[in-house]
Order: sequence, then structure tokens, then C-alpha cells
Amino acid sequence: MMVLAGADIVLPDRVLSGESIVIDNGVIESIDRHPRTFPQGQHIDLSGHIIIPGFIDVHVHGIEGIDVLDGPAAVADVAARLPKFGVTAFCPTSVACGPQVLKRFLAAVEQANQRLPRSARVLPAHLESNFINPEWNGAQPAACLRAPGSVRTSGGSPDGDFAGSDILNVIRQHRRSVGIITLAPELPGGLDLVRELVAAGHRVSLGHTGATYEEARAAIDAGVRHATHLFNRMSSMSARSPGVVGAVLESNAVTAELICDGHHVHPSLVALAIRTKSVSRVMAITDGTAVAGLPVGSRARLGDQTIVAGEHTALLEDGTLAGSVLTMDGAFRMLVGLGLTLPEAARMCASTPAEALQLNDTGAISAGNRADFVVMDRQFRVKQTYIGGVPALEP
Repeated sequence: MMVLAGADIVLPDRVLSGESIVIDNGVIESIDRHPRTFPQGQHIDLSGHIIIPGFIDVHVHGIEGIDVLDGPAAVADVAARLPKFGVTAFCPTSVACGPQVLKRFLAAVEQANQRLPRSARVLPAHLESNFINPEWNGAQPAACLRAPGSVRTSGGSPDGDFAGSDILNVIRQHRRSVGIITLAPELPGGLDLVRELVAAGHRVSLGHTGATYEEARAAIDAGVRHATHLFNRMSSMSARSPGVVGAVLESNAVTAELICDGHHVHPSLVALAIRTKSVSRVMAITDGTAVAGLPVGSRARLGDQTIVAGEHTALLEDGTLAGSVLTMDGAFRMLVGLGLTLPEAARMCASTPAEALQLNDTGAISAGNRADFVVMDRQFRVKQTYIGGVPALEP
């Protein structure tokens, strides 16, 4: 057992001062003003700090030189590096790729899902999938995009000549390792694919899509409950055409991701989306890539493409925006800087993603939940991350 004492504690509705968190076997036993006495080493004085629910990033491709598609150990390596940024759980996120690469990636997700010491929990993957609109692909590799109903007609290499059916077969073989699937519902067979994936238990997301407002609403009616990096690579709003953005903003059924780096989405639009949908329907993400955490000018991979760390974002070598260099502690700082309260910022970085993914025992500091916390100083810099009550960072 262990007690964390002296810090301010961010609860879902308020900030507590002068109380302590008692942890038993990796679970929050209680939050008490006068906890019983614990032996030296089990009583941790965190005076002057803030304890926040551990961050959950549902959209992260890599960190510190590692992309989740780099090989069998890549997912576990990313998991080991994320706690320094306050992340206690994450969805490894792939770009569009061939079926053999996808199969290796999902096998790595499944293997890393077994609890790794001092590492963020590995959740089912987020596939920024092959089924997106080529005209809205951004940095997604166009050569890997397919229509949902396409079938391979030759006997060539599966990754050199593959069809949508090949990708769907891999997903069917690895159901438990696939959580979120981003797609464009306006593609031929798109709505049928939404229904199929929802029926199989996946969380389907609108993203990289030029759908009209009406097409987006039809997808929501078919079971879409998620929107991938709202405002980015989706049809936007105009006076007579609300687009995907308008459909997402008005729908209480859909929880939207926001890249909270101040560059992918203007801070005023971040604030507008939060006011429109509330912190219970908007989650902070990083869309972080392998150049996150590296110096400006550093190079790494995004799938099979080279990316460069820019001053504010990741870029392909031709200058195309290719994800972010953001980490979740930076997203939290931005939200607080916009004027959100600590409970509101914690909701967007922890509780809302936990609720969206139906993680019923995490995402908030409450008795009975897992003891997943980030400890920050008054400038909101990470000082320690606890995962299942165990410190993840070296002293």
C-alpha cells in the first residue's frame, strides 16, 4: 500500500487541497484528509504538486524517433517512452499500409497489450485506415488507399497488389487489437462498411473525408461515434454547406478529437468547439509522430515515408503537414492557457477518452479506479507518472 500526500488533487468536479490518495494493489482505495499512518517509503510527500488523472492519447503514431509501424518492438518502445509526457494509456495509431505490415503491427499491439513495466497501457489500435478519401489524404500514403469493396484480381504480392478485402480480412483476424477505425463514408461501399465495423464492435470515426453534411449525418445514423482530428482533413463549414465539421459539431452522439497544439487548429476554433460540444464530447489528442520529442530538423519515419520535425509540426520532405510534434503534457498546458479549469482540461485529456473507449476503471481520480496519475508542478511540467500505483519514471 502507498499514500500520496500533500498535493492538490484534480477530481472530475473540483480540486482538493490537503487530502491524500491511498493506493492498494494498484487501485485507489480512498481519498482521505487524515489517512492512517504508513511506513517510511510508502508515504510519498508531493507538497507543491498537482495530481491529475493519467493522460489517454487515442491518436499517436510515434515518439522520440520511433514509429509504431517500425517493427515488432516498436509499439512496446513507444509505450515505454510515453509516461515521461504524462501518458498512462494510448491507442497506437497506424497510417494506411499494406496487409502484411498491418498484420505485423496488430500482432505487436496484441503482444504489447500484456502489461509492460514502467510503460503506458497499450489499448486497441487506432487505424487511420486505407478507406479514406484520396483527395483528403494529407500525409497518408496515396498508394495504400483502397475502396472498401475492392477485391484483388491477381496473385501478386499482397502488399504490392492488394485490395480493400485484404485489409478487412486482417482486421477480422485481429478484432481484439483494433479499436478505432477512421474512414471516409462517401467512398463506394462506405456506409455498408460503417455498419459492418460497428456491428463487429469497432469505434468508427469520420476522418480524411470530403463528405457532404448529408453524407456525414447518414454515417452518424449508421453508427459513427468519433471524429478524427476535427477541422483537419475534412470538409468544413460554409453558409450553405455545413460539411463534416458542421455535422460533428451539432451531434451529441459523436466525440471529436482535437489536436491541441495551437497550429493544427487555431486556438479560437479549439475554444469554439469546446463551447459548442462541451468537454464531455471533445478529447485532446496529439497526432504525435516519431519526430515528437526530437530537436527541430530531426528526421524519422511515418509508415514508409520520411518526416521532418518542424518548429511547430511534423512535415513530409515536400513540406506537407504530416502530424504533430505535440505531447500530451503540452496539450494540457494549452487547454489551461485557453482558460479551462483543471478539471475541464483533465476531462479532455483523460476522462473523455476513457469514457469514449469504455474504460470504466480509469480516466478519473475516484475510489475503485486504477491508480493512473500524472504528477505535475505548478507550471504543469511532468514530475512523475504512476501507472497502476507504480512510478513509471526513474527518480
